[in-house]
Amino acid sequence: MSNKAKIREEAKKLNPIDDLMFRKMAEDKEFCQEILRVILEDDQLIVLESIPQWVGANLQGRSVILDAKCVKGDGTQIDIEVQKADDDDHQRRVRYNGAILTTNISDPGIRFEKVPDVCVIFISKFDMFESNFALYHIDRVVRETGKVVDNGFQEIYVNAMIKDNSEVSELMKVFVDDAVYNSKFPKTSEAKHRYKETEGGINVMCEIMEKIAEEERAEGKMELLIDLVKDGIITIAEAAKRINMTEDIFSENMKKQL
Repeated sequence: MSNKAKIREEAKKLNPIDDLMFRKMAEDKEFCQEILRVILEDDQLIVLESIPQWVGANLQGRSVILDAKCVKGDGTQIDIEVQKADDDDHQRRVRYNGAILTTNISDPGIRFEKVPDVCVIFISKFDMFESNFALYHIDRVVRETGKVVDNGFQEIYVNAMIKDNSEVSELMKVFVDDAVYNSKFPKTSEAKHRYKETEGGINVMCEIMEKIAEEERAEGKMELLIDLVKDGIITIAEAAKRINMTEDIFSENMKKQL
């Protein structure tokens, strides 16, 4: 089987729970609006804007790429993340993403009372808290009084593992099960069908996967050439020529690896 054929087979296996498909689907704000209405239990919710792969810059540390950043009608900024693997401290990931989103959308010198409200919604294939709920809301609670307090930041966790016949659980079936479509979620079902089963949609996903593969190959080649330069096996000029870039650009990339 050729490499293109393998990529095509892998593309057909994608579902909305996979960030590659989700990010493409999130280009449609009506899709984001549909799932947010379910998760936030607000059938009047309006999404003004949706931006997939939104970059949150951090000049002094790690920047982030959010799967989708949405803006609600009331101005609340929402980060939607999808995750299949339980392979990291995802609660800290949510905390970090929320902090980077907040700093990037807050104007310099703003009074703290004007800091925008932010909500991070974490959609996973696994039950984060292992308590058999499909939907979890994390509240800030004063330990001494039990009172819930609000600082404008929300954490909401949704998972596809728990099947409890709730509307959220039904939506998650569309996210993870190959053959499941649901007329209750037309935007989600239509987009999933388009990118999973139509020729044009599958081709779009293949192009995305091929681009990522090319970028990974280029990154691997860059790392190898940097190692060769550091070991004194080749010069910067030779390395730059092999990867078809100027010596200055190669040197800049080399500094980033040090």
